[in-house]
Amino acid sequence: MKKRKGILIYFIGICLLLSACGTKESDNELKKDNYVKVEPQPVDESELEPLHGETEFQEDSSQVDTESVATQAPYEYFDTQGMTVESRIHVPEGYERTSTEAGSLTEFLRTYPLKVHDSAVLLYDGSEKWNQDAHVAVFQLPIEERDLQQCADSVMRVYAEYYFQTEQYEKIRFHFTNGFLAEYGKWRDGYRISVEGNNVSWVKSASYDDSYETFVKFMRMVFTYAGTLSMEQESTQISVKEARVGDVILKGGSPGHVVMIVDMCENEQGEKAFLLAQGYMPAQEFHVLKNPAHEENPWYYEEELTGSIRTPEYGFGEGCLKRLSY
Repeated sequence: MKKRKGILIYFIGICLLLSACGTKESDNELKKDNYVKVEPQPVDESELEPLHGETEFQEDSSQVDTESVATQAPYEYFDTQGMTVESRIHVPEGYERTSTEAGSLTEFLRTYPLKVHDSAVLLYDGSEKWNQDAHVAVFQLPIEERDLQQCADSVMRVYAEYYFQTEQYEKIRFHFTNGFLAEYGKWRDGYRISVEGNNVSWVKSASYDDSYETFVKFMRMVFTYAGTLSMEQESTQISVKEARVGDVILKGGSPGHVVMIVDMCENEQGEKAFLLAQGYMPAQEFHVLKNPAHEENPWYYEEELTGSIRTPEYGFGEGCLKRLSY
């Protein structure tokens, strides 16, 4: 009896276990049916909003013809084949060189021979100046083989050469630093200058001689005893509106410095631009300066000559624009 009860209990247990397993499988089927498979749908991109920071690309039907776009070449300020200031250095766009009379100092300087393009500035002894980055052209102005023809001397040499060439001999006259007036006319007539300390006088010791060699000997004497200090006494201050070829930017001193206006041009509004040239220490060839404010363009505009003036190798304070009494 006990054995039958055991078999019965075992059978009932098996049935209950099978019933439980059937319930779990049925639950899993229900859960599986809850997942809905969604097929991807095509998206109309025209209805999408652009993302933040995106811009919508719109194809331009017009095509740019790159071959028709002209490349603007930089303005050329120099003709390397030109052998004078006028033929080598072009004026700025919108400007024209000022008119001048035949035989004037302006014409003399515009047409004075230059050394070939890219020539070095040489010192009095034939060696190259240490700074070759300050100039754009070099005049073929004569220079002595001694350390005499420096900054003020170069300006005096320009004026003297001009007056000698145009036979205005009476204008070749310069004051020494002590105030003595050295006149070429007296030197040509045979008088020589005697210097004893600070006392200077004329002494008749030679015959009349109007040769160029005698003229050069006179200028050597001037270079020895005149300079920026004496030049300052021979000048008056002017405004930039009054400036013309032959005027100078001058700071008298020991040493001082001076540069010279050697050309000028003007636009339709009456605004001027200038070329500057200098000699310097030690004695060296007279040369046209760069403008450090824009080195590709050597012209100095009116506003750049108002107030303090900056050149490649010297800075001038206010009131230095002067007119010489030569």
